[in-house]
Amino acid sequence: MNERATFGAELRRRRRAAGISLTELAARTHYSKGYLSKVETGLSAPKPALASLCEAELGVDGVLTPLLPAEPPRRRTRPDVRPSGLPPATSSFTGRTTELRAIRAALETDGGVCVVSGMGGVGKTALAVRCAHRLESGFADGCLFIDLRGHESGEPTTVHDRLLRLLGVPADRIPADPDDRAALYRSRLRGRSLLLVLDNAINAAQVRPLLPAEPKCRVLITSRSRLSALDDAEHVSLDMLPLAAAVDLFTTVTGVPGSAAVTRVVQRCGRLPLAIRIAAARFRAHPAWDVAELERRLDDESARLGELDDGERTLAAAFQLSVRQLSAAEARLFGLLTVHPGTDVDIQTASALSALSLRETDRLLDRLHEAHLITQPEPDRYGFHDLLHAFAAEFVLTDAEDEMKAFSRLTAFAVRSAAHADKELTPHRFVPEITFDPGLPEPARLDDSEMAMSWFRTEWPGLVALCRKAGERGEHERCWQLAFFLRDFFFVAKLWDPWLETHRWARASAEAIGDTWALATTTANLGVAFVDRGDLDEASECYGEALALFRRIGDGHGESTALAHSGWADHYRGKHHDALRDLRQARAFYLRDGNRRNAAITGRGIALALTALGRSAEAAEMAIETLSVFDELRLDLDAAMALNCAGWAWYHAGRHDLAASAYRAAADRAEACGSSYETARAYLGLGNVAAAEGSAALAADLWGRADEIHPDLDRVMVGEARARLP
Repeated sequence: MNERATFGAELRRRRRAAGISLTELAARTHYSKGYLSKVETGLSAPKPALASLCEAELGVDGVLTPLLPAEPPRRRTRPDVRPSGLPPATSSFTGRTTELRAIRAALETDGGVCVVSGMGGVGKTALAVRCAHRLESGFADGCLFIDLRGHESGEPTTVHDRLLRLLGVPADRIPADPDDRAALYRSRLRGRSLLLVLDNAINAAQVRPLLPAEPKCRVLITSRSRLSALDDAEHVSLDMLPLAAAVDLFTTVTGVPGSAAVTRVVQRCGRLPLAIRIAAARFRAHPAWDVAELERRLDDESARLGELDDGERTLAAAFQLSVRQLSAAEARLFGLLTVHPGTDVDIQTASALSALSLRETDRLLDRLHEAHLITQPEPDRYGFHDLLHAFAAEFVLTDAEDEMKAFSRLTAFAVRSAAHADKELTPHRFVPEITFDPGLPEPARLDDSEMAMSWFRTEWPGLVALCRKAGERGEHERCWQLAFFLRDFFFVAKLWDPWLETHRWARASAEAIGDTWALATTTANLGVAFVDRGDLDEASECYGEALALFRRIGDGHGESTALAHSGWADHYRGKHHDALRDLRQARAFYLRDGNRRNAAITGRGIALALTALGRSAEAAEMAIETLSVFDELRLDLDAAMALNCAGWAWYHAGRHDLAASAYRAAADRAEACGSSYETARAYLGLGNVAAAEGSAALAADLWGRADEIHPDLDRVMVGEARARLP
């Protein structure tokens, strides 16, 4: 058996023993299936690069290479050498299959230039080196690898000198003149088939003079910047590792099996390859540690960057290289973005933080995104990788006074924006006078309640985090104001937990500054959250406190509001006569005061109390009366609630036709304004009507629809849920 057949036969035997098909091996090595088949059958000669790749993929280091056939000496037609300066490929490389294919496809195009970009530590160089090792054998004149040292001087004329030396040009024949040096470089590449890997490029200007004019050459570039100015290049943006690949990387380096704890460790590392490798190195260096100990050390966000340091590599140092490329204005904004406690910001919020114009802020954000220092989850929003956020907060945000002023501007803008959205949501709500500095940006444009709801749905997690941070940092007025303007959104969305949290923080802030009105109002709104969730005892306690506070400062409007809220709670507790008394007293005040909205809302409560007292026809009449006010004031959600109230009254009166009509209208109104709660309530009511008329199948269908829209409506708070048959 000759050498060539021996290599192919051994490759086939090892491949089958590993359970790997020829198609799978082709995908892993990036050689064609046909070529591999010819190698296995002895029809094509194997190459050293193929032997190395197959050994790595099959886990049989040193087995196939000795079987390579001896190559006959070739007489070269040129005096220069065939360079191969690639660094060794890491044996613990995982994932990136999609990216490897994208790079290969990019290098096969006519332009043949591919830029791999990503944040520091994401594994750009490791990916480029692995890809280059797999492709090197396809280039007759080999491969050149140059580290452009993105953090140091990388002038093209210096790089030309290094490249010419690698191409075999004697030092005394390298011209001193930069243009002559560039010309010699291009001439030495003429007619060559060569892969050029340019690692750690700073910008497009640094790379352009190094691009060969020879069409048979290909260029693979890595950079922390996107190098979007290289118009003719294909761009591959590198993100964090998928979770499974991140776990595989840690287990490959450490030898420990995958587990829930390992998964948490790589998540603490942000699925960033460099961070995972550093964590794995520290784990191996401490035999007394288990994975739980490593997880514990990485759990503290404020100390995590310090833990990701193995003595030779630090994640902070990798990030610092990227920051060094920023201008002073870019670095300042990068640091100030961490002042916001949320996960992402829009351009207006960033403008408020920086006190810069929207245009200038947009330009700086674009530069930070270009440098892979911030992410762009949506066209008008920017966010952080967790570890970069921690780095920027610790190492970039260094001006305490600038930070303090930025936070003050941020909270003021957040209150202004929330007030703007709340006005679209509830245009007739009483709002205290709040002043803002003239330099704040204008809030985002919101044309109607639907846009306001959409804005709140996007922003509320960040506003809640900001509300808490405002209280912690002594911005007490902004804390209670944020809670105040979030209340109606939380009511519509039924987000009870953040509603309760924000109002507890707001109460503490109102007490801290001695603002009795804010304390009374916040306490009453906290009671609304409790009663809406069905916690009636807590709600009554809040209403009692708020009522006393309003009476202390002589606020008749606030007193009536607290009295009305208390009436609602009494109704749900079964004290319908007490509820009717307090609600009527509050409604009389609102009517004298000309507050038609509050009078109508209180009238809706009166209708519910009347229904519970068996006065259903009177209740239905009151509900319809409130509906006309809500329609006139264009309060669509309140109108849907009034229709549900009328349907409930007519159902108890035995007027099933009128009840069904009211519930159908309520469902349409509630769906139109995005209230799943009131929509589900309407379908529950329709199901009850169907059941009362003996249509069991229709009732079950309507109840099922209600459960899909908003499951588990509280039986204490929703009469329709109590009336539903088991």
